[in-house]
Amino acid sequence: MSQPKKIITYINIAHFIDHYTMLIFAAAVIVIAPTFKMAYGELLAYATPGFIAFGAGSLLTGWLGDKWSRRNMMAIFFLGMGLALFGTALIQTPIQLGIMLLLIGMLASIYHPVGTAMLVSHSEKLGREMGINGVWGNVGVASSALITGALTQYLGWRVAFVVPAVVSLAVGLFFVKNIPSSIDQSIKKSSVSAARVPKSVMIWVVGSLVITVIASSTTFNAVTVALPKLFQERLSNLTSNTATLGIITFFVYLSGAFAQYVIGNLLDKRSLKTVFLPLAMIIVPALYIAASIDDYWLIGLAILIIVAIFGQVTVNDTMLGKYTADEWRGRAYAARYFLGFTAAGLSVGLVSILYNQGGFELMLKAIAGLSLLTVVGAVIFPRENKES
Repeated sequence: MSQPKKIITYINIAHFIDHYTMLIFAAAVIVIAPTFKMAYGELLAYATPGFIAFGAGSLLTGWLGDKWSRRNMMAIFFLGMGLALFGTALIQTPIQLGIMLLLIGMLASIYHPVGTAMLVSHSEKLGREMGINGVWGNVGVASSALITGALTQYLGWRVAFVVPAVVSLAVGLFFVKNIPSSIDQSIKKSSVSAARVPKSVMIWVVGSLVITVIASSTTFNAVTVALPKLFQERLSNLTSNTATLGIITFFVYLSGAFAQYVIGNLLDKRSLKTVFLPLAMIIVPALYIAASIDDYWLIGLAILIIVAIFGQVTVNDTMLGKYTADEWRGRAYAARYFLGFTAAGLSVGLVSILYNQGGFELMLKAIAGLSLLTVVGAVIFPRENKES
């Protein structure tokens, strides 16, 4: 395997680990809350600082990746995450849990600005590699619900943190052994094309990206955090088994992973706007209708929502990759993920508040309203000039 392909493979695995670890608590909180004699919404709020750190930390980690070493930052990600997950398995109080979730969020903030910059720098076909990378991340999201659900059901919630801890440490050791620090000095020039819109309309690109990132990231995180509990409530006529609910959630998320692969390939063949706008327009009515349905209809609509939301992530990352130079790409992605994940981190608290006030009906309708901003971002995004 060539060095670029080897690096991309590790980056893809890191994307899986990143999203998997950030959603362990979202699936396990259903079981953890009763052990502390707390309600779901009450304990879920303890995850808010970690999700905020997931975004806010990217400003520092992206800068360190560009200025110090992307390779070493990824080594810290793998090894540090393993140790933090072990620590979470040992907590005894909600405060300790909140501290460990904060640490996990800080370490998780490394991946997106640093790992995505490495991916873009070693990609021959940006859309395709972004799509494949998105599959890995979304399989991580899906697997977190599935595996955490099974582990908490049969072995306890602490084991649900120990298993990924071992995996992350093992991958980290292989990464340090197989990827030399010299890659930071030998990053090849990316084949990604230059911006294909006039400089006079670049402000519309930036405006579209900012609006879309804030709205779509909040929607993405709110839905992924809420889905396990939503299914527990709305699918009660079908099953109440935690592991079975995890399997259902897994396949819903898996549909998003497949969509990202398809959309990634489309982005190499079509303009960004022709893919961007339809995805944005699907999300709003789908979320609004989902607020008042259950059972099999909810599963089907959840698949449509996840396809649209996850596809939007691939569009956003490809958009940024096309309009940034490698020497400051890490910082560009840091700004993107700072905006996105900080907004997403606040969405955990938003889910908790809205759920306590009016259940998932109020929450989903509110998120549908917020998603109108994504449509605005898609509308104002300029069409790319055709290349000869």
